[in-house]
Amino acid sequence: MRSSNPVFSRRGFSRDNGYAGFNAAPQAGAATAGANPYATNPYAQQDTQYGVPQAPARSGAMTIDDVVTRTAITLGTVVLGAALAWWLLPVDSANLGKSYGIAIGAALVAFVLSLIQSFKRKPVPALIVAYAAFEGVFLGVISSAVSTYIGPGVVMQAVMGTMCVFAGVLVAYKMRWIRVTRRFYGFVMAAAMGFMLLMMVNLLFAVFGGGDGLGFRSGGLGILFGVIGIILGACFLALDFKQVEDGVAYGAPREESWLAAFGLTMTLVWIYLEMLRLLSILSGDD
Repeated sequence: MRSSNPVFSRRGFSRDNGYAGFNAAPQAGAATAGANPYATNPYAQQDTQYGVPQAPARSGAMTIDDVVTRTAITLGTVVLGAALAWWLLPVDSANLGKSYGIAIGAALVAFVLSLIQSFKRKPVPALIVAYAAFEGVFLGVISSAVSTYIGPGVVMQAVMGTMCVFAGVLVAYKMRWIRVTRRFYGFVMAAAMGFMLLMMVNLLFAVFGGGDGLGFRSGGLGILFGVIGIILGACFLALDFKQVEDGVAYGAPREESWLAAFGLTMTLVWIYLEMLRLLSILSGDD
């Protein structure tokens, strides 16, 4: 199963034409600052204090309602795409190859669209919604296959598990049990890059050597890396919440709520896939 989030360079804030907007991080000067968005971001949270001052109100600024609305649109598109794929692309013996082929194609298209948006300075709603639609097709086929060949209850358990992780991280963030600092950001980025590198190596061994490669996707190691993947997803959720909090606090333009929705959707997809894989391994061991 695919488990990748191409937006490893989370978006930071900088002054741009009088307001605080999202800019891809790291930017110029990041090399001398350890490629850390907190070093080039005048609005970023510092280690020594947590509260941030509120910027003056500005018309057309992003609000929590904007983020919720855009996130509902993107997640709703993912769910709709998944439901249609589940219904129209059965994974029975007669259609398995065709359904898998379409799912892999949809995953590649979603990945390319996400990369295009990640390198754009401003959000493009059509790109984000298209990404959500193709990602939904991929998730629908994969979920249908898990339900058919492993167990019908695994998919619902993965959905519930993803919702629990989201709620748990949100509560922990609001209660300030999670502090998104420079050290936290650096740790998450390093861990995520290491995780993805191991998964790529495992994939290469699986392609050229057959079987499950180095065993990172099954058995005891699969369970361990599944847990690590979910924890990384939870860490990315905290970064997403910080992004939203800073955007609202510093008057980012309303259109930037699409970027917040994009990041949240990608992170939730990551968590769902890792949760689905972990539960599949556990169900297979029963």
